[in-house]
Amino acid sequence: MHTWKLTIEYDGTRYSGWQEQRNATTVQGSLRAAASAVLDDRVEIGGSGRTDAGVHAIGQVAHLRTRTKVPARLFVQSLNDKLPADINVLRAEPAPSRFHARHDAILRSYVYQIATRRTAFAKRYVWWVRDSLDEGAMIRAASLFVGSHDFAAFAQRADDGASTIVDVEESRVERSGDLLLFRIAASHFLWKMVRRLVGTIVAAGRGHLDEADVERLLEHGGDAAELTAPPSGLFLEQVIYDRAERRRPLGPVIAM
Repeated sequence: MHTWKLTIEYDGTRYSGWQEQRNATTVQGSLRAAASAVLDDRVEIGGSGRTDAGVHAIGQVAHLRTRTKVPARLFVQSLNDKLPADINVLRAEPAPSRFHARHDAILRSYVYQIATRRTAFAKRYVWWVRDSLDEGAMIRAASLFVGSHDFAAFAQRADDGASTIVDVEESRVERSGDLLLFRIAASHFLWKMVRRLVGTIVAAGRGHLDEADVERLLEHGGDAAELTAPPSGLFLEQVIYDRAERRRPLGPVIAM
């Protein structure tokens, strides 16, 4: 059995998320169909995380297991020839047989793009907020997420009893022209957590929440569901498997 580590980018606009579902078009399902056709084999594919419907990726990682041997360069070209134009395999690297894209990851980062002006070209990749935003308030709100916190207030609740404690290594807001970029890097993420954190930061920028309100959500819980940002501006940026790996510099994913 041969194991591959695939690094993938995709525009999630027309997909019902990463994870395969019946009667739905998904990124994982499209990748499996392409790989099965190229390798003439029933392959095993698992991703580093499940991006929601409409969420994009510039650095999703997946493991692929197959009985078929194929050269790496030919494999990438053949996969991309079979994939739709909005999914692209960047790299295919031979990996240890036990490599698991999700379980072996030690850090994941997302970037969210908030547009401060209307755009004719980047609508699918930003959230345009019409209101005037207090950038300083957004920076201060984002900084409160760093550390180990219970993010239950920011998660779509599940019934599996899983812990809602997340270790956040980085959470910051930076301006790049007409974009406000929010990056968050953590051990893992809860369902819809990042989009609700973005909504919270924007609410702070609008003056609807102050730092004490954000701290209360972190410390005492609540429900931030009404603050959920749209998926259009969210990108899975990078998945880290070794602390020696270089972190990407923060910048626009799709420039305006």
